[in-house]
Amino acid sequence: MSKKKVSFKWAFKEFIWPRKKIIFIGLILIIIRSLAGLVLPYASKNLIDEVIPSKDMEALYTLLIVVCLALLVQTVTSFSLTRLLSVEAQLLISELRAKVQKKLLKLPISYFDNNKSGALVSRVMNDVEGVRNLVGTGLVQLIGGTFTAILSLVILIKINWLMTIFVLVPVAIFAFIALKAFAYIRPIFRVRGKLNAEVTGRLTETLNGVRVIKGFNAEEQENKTFEDGVERLFQNVKKSLTATALITSSSTLLLGLASAGIMGIGGYFIMQNTMTYGDFISFTLFLGFMIAPIVQMSNIGSQLTEAMAGLDRTQEIMEMDEEDDSTVRTVKLGKIKGDIVFENVAFSYDENKEVLHDISFDAPTGSVTALVGSSGSGKSTIAGLAATFLNPKGGKVTIDGIDISTVNLSSYRSNLGVVLQDDFLYEGTIRENILFPRPQATEDQLLAAVQGAYVNEFTDRFDLGLDTVIGERGVKLSGGQRQRISIARALLADPKIIILDEATSNLDTESEAFIQKSLHELMKDRTTFVIAHRLSTIQKADQILVIEDGNIVEKGKHDELIASKGRYWELFTYQSRI
Repeated sequence: MSKKKVSFKWAFKEFIWPRKKIIFIGLILIIIRSLAGLVLPYASKNLIDEVIPSKDMEALYTLLIVVCLALLVQTVTSFSLTRLLSVEAQLLISELRAKVQKKLLKLPISYFDNNKSGALVSRVMNDVEGVRNLVGTGLVQLIGGTFTAILSLVILIKINWLMTIFVLVPVAIFAFIALKAFAYIRPIFRVRGKLNAEVTGRLTETLNGVRVIKGFNAEEQENKTFEDGVERLFQNVKKSLTATALITSSSTLLLGLASAGIMGIGGYFIMQNTMTYGDFISFTLFLGFMIAPIVQMSNIGSQLTEAMAGLDRTQEIMEMDEEDDSTVRTVKLGKIKGDIVFENVAFSYDENKEVLHDISFDAPTGSVTALVGSSGSGKSTIAGLAATFLNPKGGKVTIDGIDISTVNLSSYRSNLGVVLQDDFLYEGTIRENILFPRPQATEDQLLAAVQGAYVNEFTDRFDLGLDTVIGERGVKLSGGQRQRISIARALLADPKIIILDEATSNLDTESEAFIQKSLHELMKDRTTFVIAHRLSTIQKADQILVIEDGNIVEKGKHDELIASKGRYWELFTYQSRI
């Protein structure tokens, strides 16, 4: 129950209160619309009890003009209401999507490691949709409907209090059923958001990995997995539809019974001459004005319940701790030298399972530090710590003598460049992908990066050169070509610290020759960390760290490590034989 209160309070503060003026105007419009709507039942009583018996044509014309004016007011206020609030709601949805995406990019890497990208897309695009029912016509109609229902109730009591009490009994029963149903539906909507995100996430992965799926002839099992997800989603929707159907059906039954009772009681009072025909018609119409908002409120209640379930999930994201905590990371770096030191660093991804133990080494300005070792030894974790993607659980990493955990991440990463094994390229042109870190770079700066990474060696053969579109994730290029674009991107960023993760692990000999030349250009006067499987590529490194089971087991230059005939020598001679 407390979760619900927290969510509505958060939603009120975030979305409703900043738009109080527009919502207030909406409330005024809906009250005017409600009052204009009450003209018709009053006019009906007047028509039947006074105008028709007196055969007063002038009074009839006046009555018709008043009714038409009231209808015009209703039409104008309805249009204005939808135009004002619905547009504002759509504006809010677009702003909130941008806000959630902005927040997501501020979350630590570990969050993305634990969540599917498709699921996160669903959270950005779908979970915020429900906010339109808060700021749009939903909430205002709920308040306006309540106002209309209360006003109609007062008039009904005035016309005939006994008949009104008879009506209120089934209405109260219906309200009780509706409240119980909403309490039941909200958790279902929360689960639906999660299921929807899972199914979307799986579909995104399937489409991204379509080559692997087709290569292993695994279409059938992917179809089965997706069908299972869709089935779970269907079962969830079925549950909520059952609850919604219960509300609708109970409203039809209970309000139908009330109407039948009114016919009986009203008929009896007319026969007893204690009620006029006009009063009866007026009562029936006002009854519609009281009941219609209540039925409408049940639908709006369902929409608001769904909205709050989605906003619960949005609130979860918006209240998560950001990786760049401004209260802790207070040091803003200017121009740096690039001196990195690891001091007794320990790290664990899970509690009680340390993957790095007491790691200490210096990576001086402009030096090349190579990290080698068997798969899973901790090389990428050390690189992740140097890139500030991860934070040490013990010890510290310093940049120019400053503890990195106190440094503003944006100021540090503006000095950082990464070239990963799985290069990330956008669908677009080669030019756009290279300009990614510095969109405002000049043509000369761009061409210098292109030549430094030997990208022109293959773009000169393309009809459109740098303006060639490369397809999603660069599928139209070879591994070596994608790698060189990544290196050109890093060159253009002109960082002081470079992280190279398996940069030459899956290339042919010719590509590797070009990559080696472009990497040499990239590493010049920059503090560089290289994770390498091919040991032949790191023989000129200033220091080689051999990592095994989260420990540095050897440290030194290539020739020293070969001469000592330890673990590095074993790895090197094994690779030389292959």
